[in-house]
Amino acid sequence: MLRTGRSPVYLVVTGIETEQGGGTAQASSFLLSDVRLADGSVFNDNVTVTLSVVPKNPTVATTAINAVTLTRYRVRFRRADGRNTPGVDVPYGFDGALNATISAGSSQGVAFEIVRHQMKLEPPLKNLAGFNDAGARSISGLGFLSTIAEITIWGRDQNGNEVTVTTSVDVHFADLADS
Repeated sequence: MLRTGRSPVYLVVTGIETEQGGGTAQASSFLLSDVRLADGSVFNDNVTVTLSVVPKNPTVATTAINAVTLTRYRVRFRRADGRNTPGVDVPYGFDGALNATISAGSSQGVAFEIVRHQMKLEPPLKNLAGFNDAGARSISGLGFLSTIAEITIWGRDQNGNEVTVTTSVDVHFADLADS
């Protein structure tokens, strides 16, 4: 608990669900990200992280000042084999804004993008698509790219103390068969 900051509460990830863009798949504990549909369109992929605000000292009553307002998140991708050059081996990471407040002793799901549209139009994800520059089907797709997305979420309690939590989820990129 000493390393969790000055706040009297801390964040705990109690669940994570991903959802493939375009409404084509059910929520899952991992993500199969389709880099391009048959018509050439791309969709962002989303994640819902369920967070709880837990008091460090469970014998002390919590008040409204112990609520945590989430302010931002960061997504970074890495591979298990150590090849982690952004834009070459893995997609570039990014930061995004959040604005949700969770009361102490409560939990709440927050949804945000884990794979943005433009990431699928840049290497290395672009290299997975089985399309040529004119949009015609080709056999140039390179297969799968398996990564681990590391998600860090920041917030502040109502007294201004920073809290943070990090979680991970498997993300597998490919030019999947369209149904």
